[in-house]
Amino acid sequence: MKPDKIVDGVYRIFADIETRDLFEGIWPLPDGVNINSYIVKGKDKIAFIDLVKDWEGAAAKFQKQIDSLGISFNDVDYLILNHMEPDHTGHLAEMVKDNDKLEILCTKKAVPLVEAFYGVKENVRAVSSGDSIDLGGKTIVFEETPNIHWPETMMSYLVEDKILFSCDGFGSFGTYKHSFDDELTQEEWDRLIPETRRYYSNIVSTFSPFVLKAIAKLASLDISIIAPSHGIIWRYEPKKIVDLYNQYALNMNEPKKGMVTIVYSTMYGNSAKLIPLMQASLEAEGVKVVTHQVPQEHASYILSSAWDSAGLVFAMPTYEYKMFPPMYHVLDILERSHVNRRKVVRLGSYGWSGGAQKQFDPFIESLKWECVDTIEYQGAPTEEDVEKVRQAAKVLAAAVRP
Repeated sequence: MKPDKIVDGVYRIFADIETRDLFEGIWPLPDGVNINSYIVKGKDKIAFIDLVKDWEGAAAKFQKQIDSLGISFNDVDYLILNHMEPDHTGHLAEMVKDNDKLEILCTKKAVPLVEAFYGVKENVRAVSSGDSIDLGGKTIVFEETPNIHWPETMMSYLVEDKILFSCDGFGSFGTYKHSFDDELTQEEWDRLIPETRRYYSNIVSTFSPFVLKAIAKLASLDISIIAPSHGIIWRYEPKKIVDLYNQYALNMNEPKKGMVTIVYSTMYGNSAKLIPLMQASLEAEGVKVVTHQVPQEHASYILSSAWDSAGLVFAMPTYEYKMFPPMYHVLDILERSHVNRRKVVRLGSYGWSGGAQKQFDPFIESLKWECVDTIEYQGAPTEEDVEKVRQAAKVLAAAVRP
């Protein structure tokens, strides 16, 4: 594993994390994730942008790549922390231990976090939008981009080479053999786009209004390369990832038309019996349908497709006078992520008593959903319920078609 040269004096050092761990303790990583840091060498000084936690030996991988450049941590003059989350700062205490000249640069809101996480108080300087450092022929300007996805985040822009170091912004899940967008194979593209959407919906979507603000703010910069801290480097078509993030952010309140996500759960099969009919009826109306079963499928994937869908169908039984617990968890995730303003249908079976709808109604109100229909039945569905599903599918399809 060798560092990637981006331009003269600018290098990516990285670790591919192939893990069964959950990202942030929540989100699965079947294709892993990579963590990128960057070294910028000027004529006079060196800046190190973002760090890594020692995850699956990542710190040793970083050290080996740094050594190959003929640099040590003691040579670094500035450590730029765009974001304080531990996957980008976990090696901080070790880095500052033997480097008395190192100055840590971060936003004002990040300064107390440097001390809280790592006990470091000395040589920490707050920077604001428009502040800059000169490394000698290479100038880095800072732009605060709060809530992408923590309040203290910023991005760093290398003026002479037009590189935006965006940390978690414009990132993705997954590991890739190639480092740059112009090198990717079709197979890698086929993984990258869904994993970018899942990354966004899982860890950024809650803050979509701030993403739109940041994109508008960054529009004044002449950006040739986007270098995030997760995923590939966009040097051929950086606008592509910006456009993707812009669309993802708009999906919070203005989801793209033409797609419905069906999410169903069942105890003994009755709440699932009408799902094939619902799917077939929607598809017959020209609607793309993605179907998930819970708890068999992780909420990460449900959130990802729901984020891209104008319509949602939920099917769940009543369980002890309330909603089936795994479905309640999914709805809680959708609410936390603000999957707003969808057209929805709810199906469900109950035994001796209903009750699931009482827990479903607050989600409708909170997320400003329009409930097209509710089809609830005792025991198994009847022919009348079958016809109701056909009609509900027609109404839902009409509401979500482009």
